[in-house]
Amino acid sequence: MKKIFVILFFILMFASTATADEFGTTGDLWDNFNSSAPNQSEQQKAVSDDKFNSIVDKLKSKRKKQPKPMKGESIQQSNETEQINQTVEELPVVCISIPLKVNEDGILPVGHYQVKGELVEGQPRLKLYQGHFLMADFPATETNDDFNEPEINFVKLTDYKDNQLRIIFGSVDFNAFAVVEAAE
Repeated sequence: MKKIFVILFFILMFASTATADEFGTTGDLWDNFNSSAPNQSEQQKAVSDDKFNSIVDKLKSKRKKQPKPMKGESIQQSNETEQINQTVEELPVVCISIPLKVNEDGILPVGHYQVKGELVEGQPRLKLYQGHFLMADFPATETNDDFNEPEINFVKLTDYKDNQLRIIFGSVDFNAFAVVEAAE
């Protein structure tokens, strides 16, 4: 029984190679590349060196063209400082989590406040606003310390001593801090 299977296997193997030779499919796969194209215009055509170089030159000339300037004002190195100074300043916001003493008799309630640092007669002041209302004005101490803050404009409320807190402030103009007392 085994002999019959071995003989049938060899016969089928020789018959299949003979059939492949008759149909011309014994070459490698690239022999019939693009032979199924319906017409010859879809096949790749050779391009002369002159035509190739002219196309490359056209592409290079297109690349060298300068882009059109965008509408609006241009910012150059000479006027960028002026541009920064004329922009509307967005004030940093601090969250006051406990009531603070303002002067001798006033209390600043808990809330969110925009903080603006100003130099008044050469002395730094930190002014806290809600909306357009001035809620508090604290004297501050100017410093060169940036308090390890990653941003240029910042404000933060930090612990200082037992009953005191410190408001740290930084801007393009100066850095300062104000020590304030908590209301009891």
